[in-house]
Amino acid sequence: MQLLTLLLFHSVFTAHSYVLQPRLSVTTVEDWEYEADRWPNRTERPLREEGKGGSREEDAYGPTEQVDAVDQNPLQTSLSVILPPQPSVELQETTLLASRLGPHDDLTTLQEVMEHSQAVHMREAESIPPAVEIRPTNDYCPSDCACYGRVVQCSDKGVDKVPFGIPYNSRYVLLMNNRIDSIQLDLLSEYLSMEFLVLSNNRLTDSSVEGSFEGVQNLKRLYLDRNLLQSIPADLPASLEELRLDGNNISGMSEAAWGRCPGLLILSLNNNSLGSGSDSLSAGVLSPLGSIRTLSLNHNQLLAVPSQLPLSLREVYLRGNLIQSFHGDVFMGDSELLVLDLSANRLGNKGLGKDALVNAHRLESLNLEGNLLRQVPRHLPPSLKTLNLEGNAIASVGKAAFKRLPNLEHLGLARNRIARVALGTFRTLPVLHQLDLSHNFLRHVPRQLPTSLHFVSATHNKIQSVPRDALCPGGVDAPLSQLVRVQLEHNLIDMSRLDTRAFRCLRGFQVVHFD
Repeated sequence: MQLLTLLLFHSVFTAHSYVLQPRLSVTTVEDWEYEADRWPNRTERPLREEGKGGSREEDAYGPTEQVDAVDQNPLQTSLSVILPPQPSVELQETTLLASRLGPHDDLTTLQEVMEHSQAVHMREAESIPPAVEIRPTNDYCPSDCACYGRVVQCSDKGVDKVPFGIPYNSRYVLLMNNRIDSIQLDLLSEYLSMEFLVLSNNRLTDSSVEGSFEGVQNLKRLYLDRNLLQSIPADLPASLEELRLDGNNISGMSEAAWGRCPGLLILSLNNNSLGSGSDSLSAGVLSPLGSIRTLSLNHNQLLAVPSQLPLSLREVYLRGNLIQSFHGDVFMGDSELLVLDLSANRLGNKGLGKDALVNAHRLESLNLEGNLLRQVPRHLPPSLKTLNLEGNAIASVGKAAFKRLPNLEHLGLARNRIARVALGTFRTLPVLHQLDLSHNFLRHVPRQLPTSLHFVSATHNKIQSVPRDALCPGGVDAPLSQLVRVQLEHNLIDMSRLDTRAFRCLRGFQVVHFD
């Protein structure tokens, strides 16, 4: 009888675990946030809105960012959350009754309990409500907008002013892709709950936003990209954490503007005119931003890296400028910088000073693609894990080029003019995983590649041979290689003369890809 009782327990809980999970309607953004936090692994999260923010040339904005789930798509018109099934009162009573059955209870009682349990399960399955779509709640919503809980969607409506009647408890107000050319004075200060305001792609000018953000208390994210601004708004809220000003015509800035929002974490000014042919950013202009983490100044005609940047910065993006020099006055102290993008500039070896990164002890990713370098830069921080030198004018690589980079994992040397690599150059990189040497002038695969490599690309060269110690250094007894892909397409290799012993340590000949 005890065995039957245990079997009953198993049948009750097993049967319950296969009950169809109910889909619950969520009527507000707060409900969605609560349930998402409560059941993070059982939540159907909506897709991110396409086209939100972005500059004229970079939709994704250079920097990476952490965004909470509800902020990712406040426009989603239908949200459904799948929650784990909860036992009904009847099922709990059935389980309790089964637990009280003793060894002397007869089989009839046990059979009744089992039948009762099955009936409960059937009633539960029949009573599961279908999924319900969240529909706009337009009872208190402007006629030009749609309101979803505390999210107000007024984008792509062709309006020229902020619509009247937006609920005062709104948290997310979306007004992108309109013709708004002014903001009513003191209007925004009435929205004490507003955290996210999107005014992207409108017709706002300096005068039309003057005084608009005065008194706004809780705004954290403000998108003003793709407007007609020529300067930084002077009355930014102190609560601001993220500011997007991409795609305007901003040509300068002052410390005073940033002094009003010392808690700013993300600042994006891509596609403006901050350089305008000369370096217009004065030293320390961003110093009031003592907490900033991400700075993006792509495509601004800057001639030099701004000096005296805040030490709190972790990501700096300066792609597509006219930068010719980078010296040690960029960080005046121990920097927290992790990612630096200087791609598509005019940096040569002389312009990249030996003290440029002397204070960047934590730097992990450096992008120097598309510059004017003729040699692998020296004096790079040993903390680097990713180094991109593609698209330069490097002709040869010396044996000591990477000697001071023991942590390097990803190395890009594609699209240079490399014809010679010194013996054992890459052996000084003990944890290198990826190496790209494609589109160069190599005549053979470099010898003594590190055994840590997983991927090697040497396509579009003039390679005629693969030395025995290139992929398998260590002689006849070389250990099994970790390589999973070797790309040698578009070369001059004569397969009839190929020394197959050069691949003796590979897991299979299919690892190597020829034409």
